[in-house]
Amino acid sequence: MDTVRALTVTPGVAGSLRLVDDHPEPAAEEGAVLVESLAVGVCGTDQEIVAGEYGQAPPGETSLVLGHESLGRVLEDPSGTLQPGDLVAGIVRHPDPVPCPNCAIGEWDMCRNGRFTEHGIKELPGFARDRWRLQPRFAVGLDPALADVGVLLEPTSVVAKAWDHIERIGQRADWQPQHVLITGAGPIGLLAALLATQRGLTVHVLDRYPSGPKPGLVAALGATYHTSTVSELDFEPDVIVECTGAPVVVLDVMCKIGHNGVVCLAGVSSGGRTIDFDAGALNRALVLENNVVFGSVNANRRHWDLAAAALGRADPDWLAALITRRVPVAEYAAAYTAEPDDIKVVVEFRD
Repeated sequence: MDTVRALTVTPGVAGSLRLVDDHPEPAAEEGAVLVESLAVGVCGTDQEIVAGEYGQAPPGETSLVLGHESLGRVLEDPSGTLQPGDLVAGIVRHPDPVPCPNCAIGEWDMCRNGRFTEHGIKELPGFARDRWRLQPRFAVGLDPALADVGVLLEPTSVVAKAWDHIERIGQRADWQPQHVLITGAGPIGLLAALLATQRGLTVHVLDRYPSGPKPGLVAALGATYHTSTVSELDFEPDVIVECTGAPVVVLDVMCKIGHNGVVCLAGVSSGGRTIDFDAGALNRALVLENNVVFGSVNANRRHWDLAAAALGRADPDWLAALITRRVPVAEYAAAYTAEPDDIKVVVEFRD
């Protein structure tokens, strides 16, 4: 029986991350499209799973293959949807089996009953293995020019959804946004800024680090980098995409947004911290200024396709600079140990 290398964890057990050399080949039941893995990205969700804080193994199993940010090359696709050699990424979330009304129409990112599954996170094996399979409708083809950076597709799909929903909300009135504030210059924040500049908007990015690669990446977009607090900014944004999840920043952006403005919360707070604030004053401002605050997570197929198009329009050198470390799979432990200047860390399966 053929086997593959795979990065696995025992969900709920901290320190259980390991490289298994004899993991079973992906089962045919996983999908018709067989893919050779090139790389997987590492994000905060992976760190939480490795720390034993999150993650669910597939039914009947005790281990979970890690990795939800994928990039690979098609080995075979009997359906003819993709061709051998095509560059591809796998959609992370799958609809629940019921399905709920949203999952039934392909909007599994808006699942209403929580019975969705997710590769490398919740009940589906991830992409951190030499080969993986999936159904054609969950395989997203990429421009061959993105061979070095296509692993960024999953985080880009998250911000593509955020911008899709921002623009839908904006259609409630005659809305002509100009100034955008992005809080947080991690991968999600920088990609949110990229999509904002592609829309011709004036973009400001706020982060706490005055040095390192982030200021230069923001400047390369033609955007402005800030290290002040949100309240110290001398303009009122029309759109804010909050990517830190820091409670103080979340409250600050809701207070800072301009008239008829839209705040998208894309960062996830850890909880457990109480902050005193004037809820009445915040409510008054949001109501009287017709502001909208909404949360956004995950993405459906349409957003993945939008993300692939956005990456195809981006400067490939700028995208490559987001990947600050590339770690061979044999040295996997280093990829899951954060370093100060990390933006996006990638585990590479290709030689």
